[in-house]
Amino acid sequence: MTYSGRVTVGGPADVHELKDLMITKVAVGPMDNNAYLLRCRATDEQLLIDAANDAEALLGTIGDDGIASVVTTHRHGDHWQALAEVVAATGARTHAGREDAEGIPVPTDVPVDDGDIIRVGRVELTARRLVGHTPGSIALVYDDPHGHPHVFTGDCLFPGGVGNTHKDPKAFARLIHDVETKIFDVLPDETWVYPGHGDDTTLGAERPHLPEWRARGW
Repeated sequence: MTYSGRVTVGGPADVHELKDLMITKVAVGPMDNNAYLLRCRATDEQLLIDAANDAEALLGTIGDDGIASVVTTHRHGDHWQALAEVVAATGARTHAGREDAEGIPVPTDVPVDDGDIIRVGRVELTARRLVGHTPGSIALVYDDPHGHPHVFTGDCLFPGGVGNTHKDPKAFARLIHDVETKIFDVLPDETWVYPGHGDDTTLGAERPHLPEWRARGW
């Protein structure tokens, strides 16, 4: 089956099969959050991005092999409702942006700074701090050596715009700046975008709209 990135709460996962990495996307909880399970195909080590809700569903997706790590993209509560239960069940290390760690009730084992490398097996993910939606939001970039990059953006980039900055012009200016300079300016149009809610997109689909986003201020 071809990966579409379209999932619904209570529905089946969708799996993006890359040469070195398997990406399983599921939707959970009342706010239709996306969670992503990454599996290194060489070592079978797994990492979860956002234990957002419904620990039972997430643990079922993780399976008997467990996970080595959980990365929380940012401090907002809808992205960590299942974190305590998932960590208790798996013993996984917790990662979060350094500036957001204090807002997450489960202790962060590994505070993450801009440019840090997070590994799942032999696969490397580069963390990019994107300020504006929260002070310490992070995106994770997988630069696939066999194809185009993939970026997990949390709530900082969606189809149709950047994340909510609550009508704060300074926060919006910072977020659009960070998204442009750290994502759009350095990654190609083919880059696949996995957001914290809703459908996936590509940078190429969104790039023409950057001036429109700046003009409208959200």
